[in-house]
Amino acid sequence: MSDNPLVAGLYDPVMAIPERTVLRPHREALVADLDGDVLDLGAGTGAMFPYFESLDSVCVEAVEPDPGMRRQAVEQAEESSADITVVAGDAQDLPYDDGTFDAVVASFALCTIPDHERALDEVTRVLRDGGEFRFLEHVRGDGVGGRVHDLLAPAWHAVAGGCHLNRETDRLLLGDDRFRAVSFERNEGLAGAVLPVVRGRLERRRRPGLKRMLGEVVSARHTD
Repeated sequence: MSDNPLVAGLYDPVMAIPERTVLRPHREALVADLDGDVLDLGAGTGAMFPYFESLDSVCVEAVEPDPGMRRQAVEQAEESSADITVVAGDAQDLPYDDGTFDAVVASFALCTIPDHERALDEVTRVLRDGGEFRFLEHVRGDGVGGRVHDLLAPAWHAVAGGCHLNRETDRLLLGDDRFRAVSFERNEGLAGAVLPVVRGRLERRRRPGLKRMLGEVVSARHTD
């Protein structure tokens, strides 16, 4: 479990202006039409919490491993009108049963998780069939920008709470055949030229039923 008191203390002040300006429409899009049981993956200090307040019928579980950020998230949740429970948890080993959630929301979380591929496995596991994974992440740039990200990545990781500057998270998400892409956009505007941002919605494909699985086993035996 990470513990970065300096990052936890500085995160909200540093992000205050971006949160009020460029990030607001992205976060509003993440919660649009959400319903049911929702997991806020890597909730940080609770940046998504005010946006959950606009929803009438959601129950939110917010998982955050960093103690300092989690304390701030708990305070945010207590002040929020939304139904939010903050828990200590690791995205690489989520404390929930299979098919628990109707939706999982991750905003700038996959960049800091040590094994983001394993985290995606966990997201897939806890989502119900037809459930959505909604994400907002920064990704490695193209061309010269990408090479600069590669160069800066080690130092960035050390000072930014374990954040991986040059992850190609978009390729990981869009290349996972357990999901169907509902929407995807990459921001290559003024801010994107320095740090591209991607936002999207993926739908969890239906898991194979027992009857189908048994049929595949029988078919394979006949082939052998």
